[in-house]
Amino acid sequence: MRTDGPLVAAVGLRDTIVVATEDAVLIVPRERAQDVKGLVDRLRINNRTEADAHRTIYRPWGSYHTVDAGDRFQVKRLVVNPGARLSLQMHHHRAEHWVVVRGTARITRGNDEVLLTENQSTYIPLGTVHRLENPGKIPLHLIEVQSGAYLGEDDIVRLEDSYGRDAIGSVRLALASGA
Repeated sequence: MRTDGPLVAAVGLRDTIVVATEDAVLIVPRERAQDVKGLVDRLRINNRTEADAHRTIYRPWGSYHTVDAGDRFQVKRLVVNPGARLSLQMHHHRAEHWVVVRGTARITRGNDEVLLTENQSTYIPLGTVHRLENPGKIPLHLIEVQSGAYLGEDDIVRLEDSYGRDAIGSVRLALASGA
């Protein structure tokens, strides 16, 4: 029995499909299962993120889970695998606060590098080149608070990446600087 996610209880259902994820529950009679596509299309028309994205997103370095989001802020729980690191990056539109909950973090912030352990935190100002690494042997857990005018993932300007991902924002950065 799973203990993560919402508790879903049903009594007396017959020929019914019940699907529960961490952010949605679907209940549909088996004979109407083909109608799910139309439901997903309606979610997309209404700009609901549940149609295409999960709250937990997996990356080569670990995962992040969106805890809360609103106008000009977003809160995520990051888990960085032992020995893994995020790309050397910067953002044009947001600043970030990181609080280490478990493990050890190696933080590159501009020209500085620091080690943070549980209950320590750092601030990454808007436009600052930075990187997060897990030099330890256990998963690194931290809380990230993003704040700014735009919080989309396409605001990541990758300057260096260990996983061969495209430098999404780097092309825009080069064009903007005339390079």
